[in-house]
Amino acid sequence: MRNFPRYAYCLAGGTALLALLGGCNGSPKTDTAATTSTAKPSADTTATAAAGPSWALLGFAKADSANPIMGPSTVGKFTDPILKKMVLWEEKDVFNPAVVVRDGKVYMLYRAENKITTFGKASRVGLASSTDGIHFQREPEPVLYPANDAQKKYETGGTEDPRVVEDDKGSYYMTYTAYDGKLARLHVASSPDLRHWTKYGNAFGGKYLDKWSKSGSIVSKYETDGRIVAAKIKGKYWMYWGDAQIWLATSDDLIHWTPLEMAPGEKPPVPLRAQALTLPNLKVVLPTRAGKFDSDLVESGPPAMLTDQGIRLIYNSRNIPAIGDKSLPEGTYTAAQALFDKDDPTKLLQRMDTYFMRPEKPYETTGQVNQVVFLEGLARFKSKWFLYYGTADSKIAVAVRPQ
Repeated sequence: MRNFPRYAYCLAGGTALLALLGGCNGSPKTDTAATTSTAKPSADTTATAAAGPSWALLGFAKADSANPIMGPSTVGKFTDPILKKMVLWEEKDVFNPAVVVRDGKVYMLYRAENKITTFGKASRVGLASSTDGIHFQREPEPVLYPANDAQKKYETGGTEDPRVVEDDKGSYYMTYTAYDGKLARLHVASSPDLRHWTKYGNAFGGKYLDKWSKSGSIVSKYETDGRIVAAKIKGKYWMYWGDAQIWLATSDDLIHWTPLEMAPGEKPPVPLRAQALTLPNLKVVLPTRAGKFDSDLVESGPPAMLTDQGIRLIYNSRNIPAIGDKSLPEGTYTAAQALFDKDDPTKLLQRMDTYFMRPEKPYETTGQVNQVVFLEGLARFKSKWFLYYGTADSKIAVAVRPQ
């Protein structure tokens, strides 16, 4: 976790059905007007499967027989180019995975941390692959990490939380967090093969270079062959981003992004808090909600999905009982979904009234950060949907549903 609440990804366990709770907000502007669902999530996910809104991607079952599918390991060794010393780069925690379907396999790019030693704690991005979406073979060295390059001063604390899409020519683009020990910045890199990455630096630059930014979810089409292809709307690429409120940005090339600002006289839909106070002119498209599970922060999940119904955004959220859902423990991260207009990504059409995944298993409730499930990777693979998430900032889990 940083000084601003954000990371909490929890390994969800089990062959259990997730509590898919109904209710959604039909108003694009007044989300707080949504009627609170009277249904309560069951503590036993093996027995709960309530119907949700028809536009949402629900019906996932946690793969209890395999979860957590990945944890820390002392096998991976890596000579850090800055420290010039051998580091067990994933011995402490692994979490927050992105996924790509390529050549009949699921490739996972995941955040890994070494232990706090004389080398210092740092995050790097590792690569693993699977033929079944459940059992992964890791590569021995990270593929994206702090190095003696132009981004070194921004990445002294690590490279974190990847999300990956591809363009129509098959090149991959990663948004990730560069952390310098104090400030998180949203950065971009590209690769032809998922192993060799070119860093481009800050996604925004200019007046936003030294502002807190992270969690870039690029609007994409999830093709039937598993590819996640960035899609243009009105001639632009679009990206939902942020971990306080959720904002938008546009791009011509998937590398250089321009945040959307409010029109003259426009005001935020909710009072700004925490890091959002440093970005007062940005247009909030998905705000936090008082009295609910997403009261403290909202944060983009996997790449947003362009569908005929609209743009489906799976998002993560954090709760503070004093201002939110009093039934959830302090700091609980849950996940929900929102639907935006497919022709106008700024326009919120509907929003789930409650979460569809919450921490329940021991590895989701206890870890580096307690009470966390953090959804970041979604794959269409072998006639199923695989939803990958971090658990308690410590391990990785998956939930599955038929297509």
